[in-house]
Formats: sequence, structure tokens, C-alpha cells
Amino acid sequence: MTTIKENSTLNANRKNNRASCPVSFVMSKIGGHWKPIILYHLLSGTKRYNELKKLIPAITEKMLIQHLKQMQQDNLVIREAQNVVPPFVTYRLSNEGEQLRPVLDAMVVWAFAQDFKID
Repeated sequence: MTTIKENSTLNANRKNNRASCPVSFVMSKIGGHWKPIILYHLLSGTKRYNELKKLIPAITEKMLIQHLKQMQQDNLVIREAQNVVPPFVTYRLSNEGEQLRPVLDAMVVWAFAQDFKID
């Protein structure tokens, strides 16, 4: 991801937009191509990293790790690591992440209304 200078005009505009527009705020948390897909798969319950990778084969390891970390920082996803060998790490939705269920469900309903078909 490209780093934006803290004092740049673009960064200032983004902060102002997030503060004044609730849709921009939500998109700053779950926007992009992969975050909603990851969240959608976590709706069905706790998953290990490899389970998510298998469910979303087109995502690169770097992107999956990066987005899981960002969603952890935004308190949408909880990472639980057990201190065993080999490491056992799981991901699940936090309470805040679970509150996105109606949003993601609405996206699914809309997709099927547009004649989306599962191959």
C-alpha cells in the first residue's frame, strides 16, 4: 500500500471526508476489493488463515495478511493465537464486525436481485 504523508492535502481531504460523511467512514473501514469478501466468509464463524486462503483463492498472502491486520486495528476482526507448536491462529468477527452482518447480508440480497448465479 502506498504511504501518504501525514500533512498532505490528500490525507487532509480524506480525514475531512471521513469525519463529515458516514458512508466514507464505513468505506474507510471495509472498502476495497478484499475486506468485504473476508468479512463475508467470517460471518459463518471462526476461520484459520488457511481456511480463508482456500475460500478466497485469488487473494495473495500479502493482501490477506495486510487486510486481516487492518481489520484487527479497526476492531472488526479478532485474532486468537494459541501458544503451541505449530502455531494455531484463528480469526473471528468482533462485536463491531458482527454489526456489519446486515450490511453484508444486504449486499448478498442485492447481488441475487441482479441475477447473480453461483457457478
